[in-house]
Amino acid sequence: MSQAAIETGRTADQELVADVVVKARTSFYWAMRLLPAAKRQAMFAVYAFCRVVDDIADGDQPAATKLRQLQGWREEIDRLYAGNARNPIARALIEPVRRFDLQRADFLAIIDGMDTDAQRGLVAPTMSELELYCSRVAGAVGLLSVRIFGAPPATGPALARALGEAVQLTNVLRDVVEDAGLGRLYLPRELLEKHGVPLGPPDAALRHPGLARVCDDLAVTADQRFKEAAALLRNMPRRPLKGARIILIVYQRLLQRLRQRGFTRLDEPVSLSKAEKLWLLLRHGIV
Repeated sequence: MSQAAIETGRTADQELVADVVVKARTSFYWAMRLLPAAKRQAMFAVYAFCRVVDDIADGDQPAATKLRQLQGWREEIDRLYAGNARNPIARALIEPVRRFDLQRADFLAIIDGMDTDAQRGLVAPTMSELELYCSRVAGAVGLLSVRIFGAPPATGPALARALGEAVQLTNVLRDVVEDAGLGRLYLPRELLEKHGVPLGPPDAALRHPGLARVCDDLAVTADQRFKEAAALLRNMPRRPLKGARIILIVYQRLLQRLRQRGFTRLDEPVSLSKAEKLWLLLRHGIV
């Protein structure tokens, strides 16, 4: 065990997952570091799991190899719930699974979503296909998260679905160019057809003048889902749901910044600085 792990009271497995989160330099770390220790460590372990399976799906290996590695993670999740996890990240999930009653089906749903990306990813999916994908790669993460946060059982799943879809649609809008470089186009078929954008190769869609209107329409949907999540949060205990509020505030601001930039300049990256994130949290009374 490292000296840092000894000093913080974390196990070597918990230290490893915390290191994964820190190195990812994600808004997630900024949000989760404010949680109480047990919830923070649980969320770090969930994030590390998501990070490792996402890295498999987006890696350079052949699809067959990726699918085999993802199947290995399905087997590891089975071992986790049988009480004999081997992987350090899975071992770091043992206590969160027990303490917060995390559901095996949600971990498997995330892997199902990664299967889609491992096999190239979606290209002009129907809206229902995109919603299913969002429910796997983000909604399932939300379901794990709201259990850790302590959301009311009656309304927690609805919050997870709304906020998960809003965040994932924001990611889709942020990463249109990057995804096209991987042969992916997550923009829904119905909107592409509505604005006359061809359903061929993603790079051709990027050059079409109607693409900005497609993104504008999808941004409206994402904004509606953020508003649904915000309405649900208003009727939930404030302190336990701090993590969900932070995610909503930060990603809703990211969506706002994307819309302000506009979708005719997709090659201009949009991100939030640490100072802006801190200002948002102060403004909303989070810190």
